[in-house]
Amino acid sequence: MSPFVIPFPAIDPVAVSFGPFAIRWYALAYIVGLLIGWRYCLGLSARPPRLIGRQDVDDFLIWATLGVVLGGRIGYVLFYNPGYYIYHPMEALSVWHGGMSFHGGALGVTLAIVLFTRSRRISLFAFSDIITQAIPIGLFFGRVANLINGELYGRPGNVPWAMVFPNGGPIPRHPSQLYEAFCEGILLFFLLFAAERLHARQRPGVVTGLFLVGYAAARMSGELFREPDPQLGFLIFGTTMGQLLSIPLLIAGILIIGSALRAPAPARP
Repeated sequence: MSPFVIPFPAIDPVAVSFGPFAIRWYALAYIVGLLIGWRYCLGLSARPPRLIGRQDVDDFLIWATLGVVLGGRIGYVLFYNPGYYIYHPMEALSVWHGGMSFHGGALGVTLAIVLFTRSRRISLFAFSDIITQAIPIGLFFGRVANLINGELYGRPGNVPWAMVFPNGGPIPRHPSQLYEAFCEGILLFFLLFAAERLHARQRPGVVTGLFLVGYAAARMSGELFREPDPQLGFLIFGTTMGQLLSIPLLIAGILIIGSALRAPAPARP
């Protein structure tokens, strides 16, 4: 074994238990991410240009929760392991066993945003510019939960911070969950925070596009250190499913930013 190994933090995946009832860190990460993100979005709605009301943000919390959970699970079933779930369809309901896709969750939240803004007759991108700023918060907690679960670990690596994961064999590996928590969570959050302070929301769509581009870049980079899903392995040109699914996000983000910058600034209500 390489001398460059740090102990894997063997934390019980169950955060709190009351008899047969248990709350896992993975579920807690979703709950905390949604609640902190909701409070952050409320604060953003009070800042200029004030195109979205506080009540709209409040009411969207349940929509966001359904979009994240249903979209994330359906996306995992369809993108990452459809062959298994064809023969075990009831297992698709076992969310507590793990298996969530960010890209599926993104599609779920996107659908929720479209339906919600249409029902309220509010600007799609003015609203999404607020919501997307909170997503890195959930991504950060989600990646930390991945580490606690010992899942989605990295490729073999001879670095001083390598870890031997319980399900990854005896080989020291990159703690890619921490790389992703930093890039998809912390770095992306501060990128959007800087855009917010530079009044990017004066042009609805810029922040949304910046989030899509930033996430795609972070995910595609992080996948260089992450072990591919065993049921899929490497795909075309040595890419992974996470990288391929991020390409449409990257393209969409660039197009949205370009369109937002060409459009006239909206009048304040």
